[in-house]
This record gives sequence, structure tokens and C-alpha cells, in this order.
Amino acid sequence: MSMRLWLIALVGAATVTSSCSKATKAESETGRPPVAVETATVALAEIQESVDVVGSLAPKFSADIKSEFTAVVAEVYVTEWVAVGRGQLLARLDTREGEAEVEAVGASLLQAEVAETRAQREQERSVKLKEVGLITQQGLDDARTAREAAAATTAAVRAQLRSAETRLAKSMIRSPFDGIVASRYVNVGDRVESMGGSPMFRIVDNRVLDLTVTVPSTRIAALRVGQELQFTSDAAPGRTFTGTVAHINPSAEDASRTIRVMAEVRNADGALKGGLFVKGRVLTGARSQVLTVPRAALLSWDLESKRAEVFTVDNGVARRRAITTGAAIGDAVEVAGGLAAGEAVITRGGFNVHDGDRVTVAGA
Repeated sequence: MSMRLWLIALVGAATVTSSCSKATKAESETGRPPVAVETATVALAEIQESVDVVGSLAPKFSADIKSEFTAVVAEVYVTEWVAVGRGQLLARLDTREGEAEVEAVGASLLQAEVAETRAQREQERSVKLKEVGLITQQGLDDARTAREAAAATTAAVRAQLRSAETRLAKSMIRSPFDGIVASRYVNVGDRVESMGGSPMFRIVDNRVLDLTVTVPSTRIAALRVGQELQFTSDAAPGRTFTGTVAHINPSAEDASRTIRVMAEVRNADGALKGGLFVKGRVLTGARSQVLTVPRAALLSWDLESKRAEVFTVDNGVARRRAITTGAAIGDAVEVAGGLAAGEAVITRGGFNVHDGDRVTVAGA
């Protein structure tokens, strides 16, 4: 080997020796190489306090339409899942009997009116005869009584006619409000009973929904009527809906000790349907200048005692530290004590770290 090649080999060996000595320096201090981790900075933020809830939606307005008397269905004008307006005709019952009753009572009314007119004339005649002394006071009183009786008969028959006409009108089954025909249970020729058995139609108005959720009794003190409720549903992925707390049940359920809360939800575009299961939260207030750390930084977390542990990084060394937690806000957790703003906490790689280990921060 020439002298030049020998010198090059010697310099290379010295370089490798130097690099190895630097790489093992940290290992000599802890007995293991530095662990690669990712960190996040403890930051001040404004948090929105909330109460997590789950529940289901139901139409605020719905009705099961039934017949008010026994009859046969003559015609059906709507099918299922069509929109109907208030007062729109849904079906017609057989009206022949009702029409005959109206005609009969109408004829009786005409007779009563004729009798009343005759009694009125008799009374007027009796008054004139009394003035010239051709009739006694008793005769005049009898004529007046006959006229009053005829008037009462006319009024009674007129009331019977209104009742018959109302009954005939009820043979025309109409929608009580704007909505959708959710179900149709009858066809032409079916016999329907007076307010009994199955309904003829079910009408649902989905423009306003009631969201009923359950809340643990320990969190009810934070709830107020008028608070906003934000929620999501698997039926509309990627969308967040809002409602307003309308009612809070004054008593808790005996078995679960939870309290039912009802929120009103506007559903103008019809994206939501009655019966859907939803998850959400009631927004109860906001606080600013609150210390937060990512949820991924917590090594352990006791929700009841509000205690957790994290790894902080101090001059390249991991230090295990106990902290006190507060509210959880999405992927962030409030720090009530144990950390200061600006400190670095390990968010990834902490499962390989022990207290006192040297670490290298990715991207540092």
C-alpha cells in the first residue's frame, strides 16, 4: 500500500471513531439511545363548555286521522309519502245516508218555519181583537205562548240541521295541517269505525322536530332553556345541525337517574327525519385564557378524580408529570394545574419513553 492510500484510510478511521463516540455519548448517560418523539406546546385558548348528549328525533306535529262515525270508504285521494296542505281532501266516506238525513231535517225545518209564521199571525190577530174587546186576556196569552213554542221548535230543528250538515262534512276526511302522508291504512270499500281501530292516515310535519336527549343528573345544573344544542346524525354525514333547548324535565328517571331534555330543531330543508338517532352537545358557556393540551398527550386519565399524567420535554430529557384536568373540548383537554403555558408535552412516541430518558423531537 502506498503512503497516500495509507493516510486516507487512517483519516477515515478517525472520522468514524469520532462519529461513534458522539452517538454513544447520550447512550452512556442513560444506557439507551434517545427516543424520537413528537411534541405540542401547552397553549392558552378559548374553550366552549358543553354537555355531551345522545337522543332521537321525532316530528313536533303528527296526527293519526280517524273517522268520527262508522261508514264505508267511497274514495281515497292521496297515496303515501306525498305532501298535503292544511284542509286538503284525503278521502271521502259514503255520504248517502248523511245526505238523506240533511234533506229530511231540512224539510222539517221548512214545516217548523211555516208553523212559526202561522203562530205569529195568530198572535197579531189576537192583539187586534183584544183592542176591540172581542177576545179575553187568556186568549191573547195563549196566542203568545203558541208563537213562542213555534219559534222554539224552529230553533231546535235548525240546530238539528246544523248537526246533520256537520256530520255530512265530517265524511270528507281532510288534513289538519301541512305535512307528509307518512302512512295510508285504507282503500276504497274498507269499513271504518267511529274513532276506533286503526287510523285512516298518519300525517307528519317534519319542518320542526323535537330532539329528546338524556342528561346525567350531575350535569343538569349547567343546562338552561334557550341554550344551543349542536348534533350530528349518520343519516347526514359531514353536517352539523343545531337546535334550542325548549324543555327540561323537572324530575329524573327512577332507574337511570337521568333527566330528559327536549330541544326544538328547525328542519327547513328536510334533511332530518323523525326516529333518527343523533349525538351532540349542549353548549353551556365559554371561557378564555384556558390552558389546553392535546388529548393524545395524556398517558392516563381518571375522569372522576380529574387527574392525568403527561411527559414534558426539558432540555432534551423526558419528565413524567402529574396534572389536574378540566373540561374536554374535542381533541383538547383543559389543564387546571401542573403545567404552564409554553411547555412542551410529548404527543407521539411516549409509549417508548421512561422518566429521565433523552429524546429527540421530530422536526426540531
